[in-house]
Parts: sequence; C-alpha cells; structure tokens
Amino acid sequence: MKTQLCEFCLKSGILCSKCKDKVKTGQVSDLDIKTARFLLEIEKKYPQLQNVSFSKAYDFDDVFAIVFDRGSLAQIRGYERQIVHEIQGKTGKRIKLFERGGSLRKFLEDLFSPVPILAINTIWLPDGSEENRVVLARRKGSRLPINLETLKDLAEKVKKVKLRIEFES
Repeated sequence: MKTQLCEFCLKSGILCSKCKDKVKTGQVSDLDIKTARFLLEIEKKYPQLQNVSFSKAYDFDDVFAIVFDRGSLAQIRGYERQIVHEIQGKTGKRIKLFERGGSLRKFLEDLFSPVPILAINTIWLPDGSEENRVVLARRKGSRLPINLETLKDLAEKVKKVKLRIEFES
C-alpha cells in the first residue's frame, strides 16, 4: 500500500525527518498515521490493498471516511465489503470510502448511497461563493443511514463543497 509516509516509519512507529516534516506542516495527521498503520496491518489478510494509495482519513460523529487516490477503489472491488467490515470493527463507526479527484457527481453518489440522486445544481450566491444543491429521491424504505449535517460536513472536508440537501416533494 502506498501512503504519504514511509512504510518503515509506519511499521516501526518512529518517523524519519521527512515524515516528521509532513506531520508538522499538517499534510499528515495522527489519524492518517493510525489509519495507514491499520490498513498496512490488514494488508496481509487482503493482498489487494498492496495496489491502493491511501490519501487521508476523516473522523466524524458517527462516520469514518477514508480517501484513496484515484483508481485505488477499483483495485479492491470484490473485497471492499470485507475491508469495510474490518475497519468498522476497529472504529465502531459507519465507514465511507472515497477516491480523491474524480467527478463531483460520483463523489455525491458515493456519499448519499443507497439513496438515489435526482438532480445536482450549482447555486452562485451574491457574496461570490457557491453551493451545490442536491435533490434526493424520497421513496419508501430508502433512508439516509447518516444524518444530514454529518453528510454536509463530510462533503466540505473531503471535497471542499458546500451542500444544500433537498428531497423531492
């Protein structure tokens, strides 16, 4: 598995000068280190993780989000559910996996899964900022497994987009 830190530093627990600098500048957080160590640990059980590139981890109230580099999630297809289950056992939280880069639509579909998205619109506000309006289907049995405020925070941290979430009437 590829990370921003050296494999030796992750395994030994002692950071080299380059890795220490990444931590000091905020490029890598303590949560990133813990997550990378855990992923490296379960790599023995799931060799598909050798082909992924871990980027960042985010911890929210009831959600733990892991961001990989583009193309990494395709490498673990078929084992994704087992890997998520392992991480969920460690964190005790709902797990969301994302890829860095990629389209906004793909990110939002992953974020709101299993609820289908009906529309995505960009709203330009008078102060020059913008929000993305997401209209979700309201069907029997399709509920968001995560509360709306957490989803908004997650989108802002991971993809740096502000969301306005609405449901079809």
